[in-house]
Amino acid sequence: MAERRADEDAPLRAGWEAVAEEAVALRRGIRELPVATAAPREEVRRAVEAAFPLDRPMELPEVARALSALLREHAVHVTHPRYFGLYNPSVRDAAALGDALVALYNPQLAVWSHAAAAAEIEAHVLRKLGAALGRSWEAATFTTGGAEANLTAALGALARAFPQWEEGGLRALPARPALYASAEAHHSLLKVARLTGLGTGALREVPVDAALRLDPTALERLIAEDRARGFTPLLVAGTAGTTGAGVVDPLPALADVAARAGCWFHVDAAYGGTAALVPRLAPALAGIERADSVTWDAHKGLSVPMGAGMLFCRHPQALQRAFAATTSYMPSAAAGEPYASTVQWSRRAIGVKVLCALAEGGLAGAGELFERQARVADRLRERLRATGWEVLNETPLPVVCFTHPDVRAGRRCPAEVVATLVGRGRAWVSEIVLGGRTHALRACITSFYSDESDLDVLLDELERARAR
Repeated sequence: MAERRADEDAPLRAGWEAVAEEAVALRRGIRELPVATAAPREEVRRAVEAAFPLDRPMELPEVARALSALLREHAVHVTHPRYFGLYNPSVRDAAALGDALVALYNPQLAVWSHAAAAAEIEAHVLRKLGAALGRSWEAATFTTGGAEANLTAALGALARAFPQWEEGGLRALPARPALYASAEAHHSLLKVARLTGLGTGALREVPVDAALRLDPTALERLIAEDRARGFTPLLVAGTAGTTGAGVVDPLPALADVAARAGCWFHVDAAYGGTAALVPRLAPALAGIERADSVTWDAHKGLSVPMGAGMLFCRHPQALQRAFAATTSYMPSAAAGEPYASTVQWSRRAIGVKVLCALAEGGLAGAGELFERQARVADRLRERLRATGWEVLNETPLPVVCFTHPDVRAGRRCPAEVVATLVGRGRAWVSEIVLGGRTHALRACITSFYSDESDLDVLLDELERARAR
């Protein structure tokens, strides 16, 4: 019996062993891979069809190896130490293991009773990380990412400000609600305006100052003008780490303006939230504890696999009014079940991989990894300036926006520099437009593996691309 059982388990064991082999090979050999490949769409499509014809069964090891080959050969490798792109980090090994175990057990996070351990794991993680933001939050939940967290905040704000909205919808409101964010804020807020039914005209774009921070004086003036036009100010969104330049808005001043206007104050700290774990960087987030809600993405600064967003909120009743529902096949929403305070119903146990990442190094260890990225960014700024480049943004976060006199003079186009550099495959940066007018290059240190040797390659590739 035991021998037959071992034979039955052999395919499963071999499949996971193939995955483990790929994990080790990727970790050891990631720097040997090109950061990006540029195969035509048809070539990639043919490769997928050849690997998985779906006309016969495949053994698990064969599936694992074929999939590994496709992911290795046809991707921008965002876990590469020389990927200086968007906020897609290298991932902690413990987080990847946690995510795999969640896939195996498949806990259902809609209700506590179906996934007691996973639900308490999430609550534990949210309490610990919420405390790092400077207060005890009355409500907190995991989300698929920052877009869902921002949407959750806006719906909570609607439910709190307009009790009649729950039943009557937007037609029952006495005036059109308005959302306020800077021109540098994340464009998920455009989706929020659409998904809430407010329309993009309700998203009011506030000017920024010379450092690309939301201008509190301009905000207060716009709110007054909007009241005269018939708007009802609903939500002020500050950003702690803008996507373009990593800028942190003046949160204390924005909290003051929001309080005077009677607005919900939301802080989108999807990227910058991890600064709360770094003593040197945490002062940049001063004022975040005054927010009504905060977005923080673990799949950015905490180096866990996508997606893993978080929302921290001071108003559990508002979330209940926005999301609670009653049905005979679910436990009562009044008991605080997870489904009653989130957009999602059935939900993956997102927080388990976050717990595993934090367990591997502790909260202090997570902060140290982010601090390491910030130090590499500081070093990149030094080396860019020393070699004739100009740094254009001001932020303590590991985001560097820069240009060159040749670019300013029009002798080189930023898009051409980026295309040349990315096309060579040794590093990856992006083009950015700052303040709606300044075209620049952008390098974000997203990997805790990035070091001085990776900066050597980046600077060499920048010079080659510039001089081409």
